[in-house]
Amino acid sequence: MSWLNDLYKLQKREPVKDAEPALVNAIFRMYDRFQRLGLTERLGQQDMSLDIADAYVHGRNAMIEAGVGIGKSFAYLIPGLLINQLSRQPVIIATSSIQLSEQIHKDLRFIGSRLGFSMVRSVVGKGMGQYACRYRAAELLQPGEPGSPLAALAERIMDAEIDERADLKGGVSDVLWSNVCVNDCKFEHCHYKNTCAFYEMRAKINAGPGEMDVIIVNQDLLIRDLIKKKEGTRGLIAERPALIIIDEAHNLEAKVRDAQTLEFTYRGMCRVLEDAMQLLFKQSADHSLMKSFKFVKGCVKDLFRQIEADLLHTAKQDNDRIKISEITGVPLGRGVQVLQEFRLSLSVLASRREREIDNTFEAMNGMIDLFQVLAGTEDNYLLWAGHPRGEATVSICPKGISQFLKYSLFNGKTPVILTSATLSQSGDTPEEQYAYLTRSLGYRGEYMERQASPFDYDNHTMMYIAKDVPQYNHNNREAYLEAAYKELLRLCNVTDGRALVLFSAKEDMKYIHQKLSAEKLRWALHMQREGSSQDGVIAEFRSSKGVLLSTGVFWEGVNIEGADLSHLIVFRLPFPVPADPVYEYKAAQAKNPLMEVFVPDMLLRLRQGTGRLIRSETDLGVLSILDSRLSAGARNPYREQVLAALPFTKVTEEFKVLEKFVREKGIHR
Repeated sequence: MSWLNDLYKLQKREPVKDAEPALVNAIFRMYDRFQRLGLTERLGQQDMSLDIADAYVHGRNAMIEAGVGIGKSFAYLIPGLLINQLSRQPVIIATSSIQLSEQIHKDLRFIGSRLGFSMVRSVVGKGMGQYACRYRAAELLQPGEPGSPLAALAERIMDAEIDERADLKGGVSDVLWSNVCVNDCKFEHCHYKNTCAFYEMRAKINAGPGEMDVIIVNQDLLIRDLIKKKEGTRGLIAERPALIIIDEAHNLEAKVRDAQTLEFTYRGMCRVLEDAMQLLFKQSADHSLMKSFKFVKGCVKDLFRQIEADLLHTAKQDNDRIKISEITGVPLGRGVQVLQEFRLSLSVLASRREREIDNTFEAMNGMIDLFQVLAGTEDNYLLWAGHPRGEATVSICPKGISQFLKYSLFNGKTPVILTSATLSQSGDTPEEQYAYLTRSLGYRGEYMERQASPFDYDNHTMMYIAKDVPQYNHNNREAYLEAAYKELLRLCNVTDGRALVLFSAKEDMKYIHQKLSAEKLRWALHMQREGSSQDGVIAEFRSSKGVLLSTGVFWEGVNIEGADLSHLIVFRLPFPVPADPVYEYKAAQAKNPLMEVFVPDMLLRLRQGTGRLIRSETDLGVLSILDSRLSAGARNPYREQVLAALPFTKVTEEFKVLEKFVREKGIHR
C-alpha cells in the first residue's frame, strides 16, 4: 500500500503543511478501490472527504451539510483514519445519539479492514446514565423486597448480566433505570471498578498519545471535556486530538445547554448537604455545623414545596419546562452565606478523599448559584422547573452558549468539522444558509458546499398538506385532534399502513393511540416504548407493515429502508414551545422572533423527521403534514421557506392527487 508508505515517510521527514498532496492522493486511491471492494461511491462523498482533508491541512474549521444517502460516515472516516496515521494523534468523533455512535463504530471496523488497516484501536464512550452501577445496585439488594422490579434489575446488574442500558432487551423506564445507573462515580475508590464498563470506558477515552486511534463519544461527553479544560482541570478525553468531527451537529446547541444546565432535586440537594456535613464533621467534630445544616435543609424543603405547587398548576406533560413564580418566605440570602461558609471549609479540607471533596465542592458551587438566581442577585442564568423523571426539579443554565463554544471549541487549536443532513436553511449564499447555526453556536470557520442527497425525490415522492384540518392552538386543541385523527385514519388506509407518524407532543400521541385502539383497523397499530432502545418496536412494525406512532428519538436516527415504511406523517409542525424559558430568551434577543428563531428551529427538526422516509435509491414514499398552517390558503410567511428547504418537488393539497400517485407508483400493498 504505497500511499500509506508515503504518509509514514511524510510523518517522519516533512512538515505537516506539505501533507496535502499525500493526503489527497491517499483519499483518491481509497475511492478508486471502492468498486473492487463491493462498495458504492456515492455522489458528494468524495468531495466531502476532500473538504475534510483540506480543513485539516490548513488548520480550519468546516461546516458541511451532507444529505441523506451520500454516506457521510464513510466520507469522514476515510480522511479521519488517514489523518490519524499521519499525526499519530486520535481523531474524536462526537454524535448526539447512541444508535449513531454504535453504527459509526461498525462502519469504522468495516472500512478499516476493507481498506487495509491492520488494526484500528477505537472506543465508544457514552454518558454516565447509560452504564449500570454495581455500587448502587448492591445498596438496593436489601432483604424484604426480593420480588420488586427494581430488586430484580439490581440483581441482574450484580450478576454481570447487565453492564449498559442497551443490554436490557425490550427497554426499561427512565424512572426505574435512574435508580441503578452511574450518577456519582467513586472511580478509583470503588471496589467494583475492575468489572465496571463505565470505569473501563473512561480510562480508554483519556488514553495517552499513540494509545488510541479513534475515540467515538456522545456530544455530552465532548462538551463536559471542554468545560473541564476551560476550568483548568484535567479533561475527560485524550489531549491534543488531530481532528474533532461532530456528527448530528444540528443538536449541538441543545447538548451544550444540557451540559451546562445544573439540575436540582430535593433528594439530590439533601444528599450534597449530607456529604458536606459528613466530610466536615469528620475533620473538625464541630457540633455547630448541625444547626447550619438543618437551616439550609429547611430552606431546600420550603423551596421545593413552592416549586411542586407551580408544577401542579402549570405543567401539562413531563418534559414541560415552566417558569418559577417568585419564591416567598425562604431566607435565600442567608442560605447563600451558609453555603459559602460550607464551601470555604471544604476548600481547606485535608483528606485522602480528594475526589469526593472536589465533587462535593463543585455541587456546593451549583447550590450557591441556584440560591443566588432565585434571590435575584445573579441574572446571567435561565431558570425553570420540570419533572422529567417523575420528580420535581429546578434547573439553571447560562443564558449565552455561543461565547463558550467560540473560545473552547472553535479556537483554532484543533480543526473541527460540523456535519449533519440538516444544518442549513434557505438562502442565496452559504453564509445565509448556515446563519442560524452560526449565531446559535458562535461558529468560526469555513462553509463547505452542501452535498445534496442522491435520491430521486422528483419521481419517487410526493408531499401532501392537509389544508382542511383546523389550525392548531391551545384553545381549539380538541377540535384539531378530532379532525387530525380522521385525516390520519384516511391517510393510513391509503397506503394500507406502512406509516410512521411523528408527534411533537406525547399527549397528542397517547390521545391518537387511544382513539385508534378502539377502531377495527386493517393494519396493526404500534406505539413507541419508553426507554433508550426502540429496536423491538421497529422490528414489530416492519414485520406487520402496520402503523407506528412515535415522538422524540424517532425524529432522527431511525433507518427503515424499503417498502415497510412508505408513508411518513408529521402530525404537527415541530415548532418549539414559545413559553419555554430558553426560546423565550432567544426570542427576546431577535428582531423578528418568528423568522429568526422559531421557524429556523422548527425547520431543523422537520428536515430531520422527513429524512426518515427515503433511505435508499429505490425507496418510494409519501410525506403527509397534518398542519394547515403550511397550506397555501393560510398564507403564512414561512410556507415558501419550508417548501424550499425540503427535497420534495411534487406538493399537493388534494387528497385525490395523493391517491392517484400512490396507485401509479404501486405504493399501496
